[in-house]
Amino acid sequence: IRIKCVILSWALLPVAVVVLIFVLASGLKGRDELAHLNVCVLVLGDIGRSPRMQYHALSLSRHGYNVTLIGFLGIYILTHALYLAPLFAFLHDVKCPPTIECKNPPGLPAIAVTWVASRFRGTQFIIDWHNYGYTIMALTHGQNHFIVKIAKWYEKLFGCFSDHNLCVTNAMREDLRKNWNIEATTLYDKPPPIFRETPLKLQHELFIRMGSTYLPFRPSPDVTKEYMELTAFTERTQTGAVTRSSGRPALLISSTSWTEDEDFSILLQALEEYEKFVEAGDKLPSLVCVITGKGPQKEYYKKLIDSKELQHIKICTPWLEAEDYPVLLGSADLGVCLHKSSSGLDLPMKVVDMFGCCLPVCAIHFQCLHELVKHEENGLIFKDSKELSEQFKLLFADFPSDQGKLGIFRKNLRESGQCRWDENWDQNVLPLIKEHSARQTHFPNPVPPHTLTHGCCHC
Repeated sequence: IRIKCVILSWALLPVAVVVLIFVLASGLKGRDELAHLNVCVLVLGDIGRSPRMQYHALSLSRHGYNVTLIGFLGIYILTHALYLAPLFAFLHDVKCPPTIECKNPPGLPAIAVTWVASRFRGTQFIIDWHNYGYTIMALTHGQNHFIVKIAKWYEKLFGCFSDHNLCVTNAMREDLRKNWNIEATTLYDKPPPIFRETPLKLQHELFIRMGSTYLPFRPSPDVTKEYMELTAFTERTQTGAVTRSSGRPALLISSTSWTEDEDFSILLQALEEYEKFVEAGDKLPSLVCVITGKGPQKEYYKKLIDSKELQHIKICTPWLEAEDYPVLLGSADLGVCLHKSSSGLDLPMKVVDMFGCCLPVCAIHFQCLHELVKHEENGLIFKDSKELSEQFKLLFADFPSDQGKLGIFRKNLRESGQCRWDENWDQNVLPLIKEHSARQTHFPNPVPPHTLTHGCCHC
């Protein structure tokens, strides 16, 4: 796979910006006859938190393009597709890309730097708008802070200079057009093939691994079955046959970056209300609630969770390996999303992944959520903890039967024929890349008379 990944150190961000200018301007060295097959994908942030940009890189590579993915290493990368290369070596071997695709946010200073470099070289400059950076800054500083106002001016000014724009919702496309005079193509996030329903045998193997570390995945001490391998949810006989355990708890899952735009106190309050329903005599299953992810507020919420005295609900907050996360999603009974868009114009990718696994979702309401979650069709939308607790009660009333509302939602997802990432990307992005590549083949830019000196930054 023709993908080169350049990893920059967070500690050297100022130097990285300067290096980025030289990297993007390195095409002044000259172009070879295959230059039209080179594409640069830029994330001036954590690549591990940018799966959409990783998917872009994979799709480009699938169509024969030589991809250079530039960004910072913070959490994880899709290691089956990407390899790390010392930045120094990259700077001396980089091919001149006719197309540079830049993620926003973060776009400060990436958008301006990329625009300047692309004008020097005559390359196509594409911005992929995931959100507005200034709205994320406003969560911390407030909308009227001068830094937020400068960031908004910057995004609006330099965003207009791109050759093409992609965005994640129709609502964002309309907002870009109406308020910033930017024309964009909507490229919805879609799940890759790794997100699918998990076969029962793989579920059991995952639960066994999870049980070695997390108590909620282990069978109840009161349950003993000779010659059987047990988890809280499944059991395997000596013949290797796996079945679901009778009286098993329901598996509830949510994922988060533990940031300000997700208020997990809503989920905790809803779980406490659910506990009261069970204690009042409602025929409801026990719950195992798994909240995955890392982030700044995780320790705060872990202390809050530990303070709860719940008898019918177990909560754990694991950090999963990249390959285990889709398996767990495909094993769950219900997903919960507490993401509130800072702009009201982007959609939670976690719900996209859940739907890829045919997992129904309860999601908190915000402006354009209806573009993804169809209330009473593939999930439910709530506004507060009380409404969420009532939805839990409704959806788990018939558990584990698949004849209730939860089963209907899952059936609807299975029958929806939902589009996957590759198909969606081929329809919306590939034509932009091919059109520019064709122009580069027939009308290549002249070779500049000089080259630039390169610096490097390496972690």
